[in-house]
Amino acid sequence: MSSSPAAPAPSTPSAAPAAPLGVPHSLTEDAVAIFTGVLLISVGVAFFTSAGLLTGGTAGLAFLLHYATGIGFGKIFFVLNLPFYWLALRKLGRAFTVKTFIAVLLLSLLTELQSQFLQFAQLQPLYAAIAGGLITGTGFLVLFRHRCSLGGVGIAALYLQDRYGWRAGKVQMAVDCGIVLLALWTVEPLRVAWSIAGAVALNLVLAMNHRPGRYMAV
Repeated sequence: MSSSPAAPAPSTPSAAPAAPLGVPHSLTEDAVAIFTGVLLISVGVAFFTSAGLLTGGTAGLAFLLHYATGIGFGKIFFVLNLPFYWLALRKLGRAFTVKTFIAVLLLSLLTELQSQFLQFAQLQPLYAAIAGGLITGTGFLVLFRHRCSLGGVGIAALYLQDRYGWRAGKVQMAVDCGIVLLALWTVEPLRVAWSIAGAVALNLVLAMNHRPGRYMAV
């Protein structure tokens, strides 16, 4: 009796492709990105300031104090960020903290000198809110993708994204809108409404473009 043909050997499933590794940024790339991001944000701040608008986060608090006291935005912004460096150093690392400190210092200096380089003869508030929000959001995106922020809420948003997977843009949008609403006590409602439009424009840039796993470089 002839033997039955041997059953074919089960095929071995091909190994799943390895996930691409992140490509670290060089120091030069980080330096150029920090300058680029901060310069864009300083232009957005100029839009907001010229139109008498607000934004969210630590910058929003700095705007409120600036309008109330007349002290320069840059000086107030730098001081308000000091307590957040402890969280950044403990939770997000030394490199992130150093880059963030440099970015905050640079923005404080640029906003103090901005009037020497950029002035607006006429600026419609709604346009200032939307354009300023988009420009500022793009600047934040550049900083975030190089593991850097402007302190305050940005540090908390990045920590929550890394720890729990919450999108940094959505976290910042919620906090920013809350801070802008607090301005109803000191700012006319129409300007608050324009400021909220700016905060939404800013954070939509982050929510659409800064998601976990979408960008691999570190």
